[in-house]
Amino acid sequence: MKDEISRVLTLVEEGKIDKEKASELINILQGKDQPELVTIKKEVPYGNKMLKIRVNSEKGDNVNVNLPINLVKAVLKVGTNIAEKIPEAEKYVKDINIDLLIEAIENELDGQIVDITSANGDKVFVVIE
Repeated sequence: MKDEISRVLTLVEEGKIDKEKASELINILQGKDQPELVTIKKEVPYGNKMLKIRVNSEKGDNVNVNLPINLVKAVLKVGTNIAEKIPEAEKYVKDINIDLLIEAIENELDGQIVDITSANGDKVFVVIE
């Protein structure tokens, strides 16, 4: 880079460029005044996002589930009423606060919402993205 700056200064001495142009070129060579590269992240409409559930067991058993967020919302509203009427399923859904889950979806909760590691090393992650 020093050679390039010396060359710019020589051009000024020779009268081939003026001081302002030299200053501009030196700033560019030094990495100043360069336009920053901007990455535009296209925002995905919330209804098009996915609820991702990942279960990784210490024994190597892995589960990956991807559900469209709109499907999750619909199933939560309808499926809970059905599950409560099935005797075997009732015990699994009675402690789940469905209204809280629906409220989280309606408020467009985003990112990792569950991160559990059990004592034996099993891991459960739930992410909306």
